[in-house]
Amino acid sequence: MRTLPDQAWVTTIRDSLYDRIPLTAPEVALISTPAFLRLDRIQQLGFVSKVWPGAKHTRFEHSLGVMHLMRQAVASVRRYDREELIDDTAARAAVAAALLHDIGHYPFSHAIEELGPPVLPHEEVGRRLIETGEVAEVLERHWRVDPGRVADLVAPRRELPPADRLLRGLLSGPLDVDKLDYLPRDARHCNVPYGGVDTPRLLDALRPAVVQGERRIVVTAKGISPLHSLINARQEMFDNVYWHHTNRACMAMLLRAVQDALLAGAIGPEELPRHDDASLLERLSGSGMPPSTRALVERLRERRLHKRAVEVSARAPELYRYLSGLFYAPAQRRALEIAMAHRLGAMLGQEVADWEILVDLPKPERWSTDVWVLFERPPVGFRELMPWTEVVGLSDEDFKRYEEHRRLVRIVATERLREAVATRWEALLLPLLARADPTCGGGVEPSVARW
Repeated sequence: MRTLPDQAWVTTIRDSLYDRIPLTAPEVALISTPAFLRLDRIQQLGFVSKVWPGAKHTRFEHSLGVMHLMRQAVASVRRYDREELIDDTAARAAVAAALLHDIGHYPFSHAIEELGPPVLPHEEVGRRLIETGEVAEVLERHWRVDPGRVADLVAPRRELPPADRLLRGLLSGPLDVDKLDYLPRDARHCNVPYGGVDTPRLLDALRPAVVQGERRIVVTAKGISPLHSLINARQEMFDNVYWHHTNRACMAMLLRAVQDALLAGAIGPEELPRHDDASLLERLSGSGMPPSTRALVERLRERRLHKRAVEVSARAPELYRYLSGLFYAPAQRRALEIAMAHRLGAMLGQEVADWEILVDLPKPERWSTDVWVLFERPPVGFRELMPWTEVVGLSDEDFKRYEEHRRLVRIVATERLREAVATRWEALLLPLLARADPTCGGGVEPSVARW
């Protein structure tokens, strides 16, 4: 599907996943902006390449892939849009939003934005880039779309018109082209046998329909199995790649390095999304940075990584629940790390730096399978429109249970301290938790820090 009906393809990009992605002149203009070109210097999977060296693909190529799939998804839906709800302008806005959905992304995957306010979600950063400067100019002049409309598809701030509500579900939701690109792409570059999805069949199964009085994207019966594959692929990739202990240790190291730099006022939150992977590490290793930040960045560069000392599963419910809650309280997590380091130093009678013990908290994932299935000829016992979960006999709770049992909270430490933490973790951790207020998920000691 061409983005603009009167525009021909002007060039073609060779892609590792789809072979050829043809581009129109407006698309070339958008990917040539400095804000978009920055994505070519940000690895899609952050530190996963420490484990799988081939996983050095970038946000740039992922964004092109999402745009390529959005074209197909919009074309598939429009073929059955009898009310012609999605006009050419809405289609252009959706394809532009797909191309720009990651334009505000921070370096090294999602670790930095997990620090929370005033570090903005990358979608909000992207919104600002889309609505101002060269990106907005290209959207207005070449794409003939309102930058605010594109920004609303990426990071909605208001009630969307019916067509855009429909198209937003193709960009972010249980059935979106973002996952349809990154799961197979990440699997290919890691050379792992996960992430397999019959994408063409799933896209062909997309239909617009009215579900409980609301216009939505649904799938036909042909999309039941590919959707199941998509959900399984996501679980397998998190289980084996995204939550790999080495990658997660690196993420914990980067998060703490940035957190300490922010607390020291050595870098501001507004500067972070202007960096790429290399420039951020260079900035964080400068002489004006706190010693902890410089030490952690040096170790990341030299591959002297923290090692897993303790893994906590959901089968230890109270401890797991408390530590998991610290994901939403980064200042309290940091306070716990510092307190454990001081406590271990006292036990060993030697100096332990306050960054040598870190707590790794993978983001709790939201498992949603809110997709409806449209049957042309429903089997006996089925209805014409049914929730996918009823069709397959699974529920969101089934997937959530799996996630909770496979998602581990880890305490990681420098290699010299790994065994000491592994053998003394109860004496290190439990007295500190006993002093915390379990009713608020609060920290170990008072903290006025925002991070």
